[in-house]
Amino acid sequence: TAATAPAPQPQADNARIAELEARVARVENATERAEGFAGRADALVVAFAARRAIDRGVALGYLEPLLVDRFGAQHQAAVATIVTASRAPVRLNDLTSEYEALGSELKRGGPDESWWSGFKREFGSIVEVHRANRPAMNADARYNRALQRLSTGDVDQALAETMRLPGASRAGDWTTKARRYVAAHRALDEVESAALLGGQAATR
Repeated sequence: TAATAPAPQPQADNARIAELEARVARVENATERAEGFAGRADALVVAFAARRAIDRGVALGYLEPLLVDRFGAQHQAAVATIVTASRAPVRLNDLTSEYEALGSELKRGGPDESWWSGFKREFGSIVEVHRANRPAMNADARYNRALQRLSTGDVDQALAETMRLPGASRAGDWTTKARRYVAAHRALDEVESAALLGGQAATR
């Protein structure tokens, strides 16, 4: 009598298939995570390289299309600001040296200032009474605070102090450059944040 073959074991086969499916799913998830990490790293490299180029006052060059490709869809205004800034660069060192050269003009009154206002301003620059917990408000003190802000790279606050100086109207070219510098670095902050978050805004 011929021996009959053993019946198949459907439960064992199903378990083996389920194990293989789980293994494939784990591999796919690991691949997706690796691709996500690689995309985030690439976006960060592009963002940091763009900041370095802007700070050095050089053109973006090959970084420009990479910046547009990585961030242009979700951060169009920021990318446009960075590209524009790279074509007309403003460096912090240049802003500081120009500000030092403008010192006497900034602390002097505007062309429409009366003699009495000028006298009070000059007298206030010699003697000023203020509370100990509040900064001095005379022109010399404001100018020195603004220059100190510039030395630490805080152009936004330096600009705010400058606009309160009596001779601010004489520094139109400097204030324009300072605003461009601030706008460019805010745009850089935006794309760097997008790269760090690693969302769709920073990866393809």
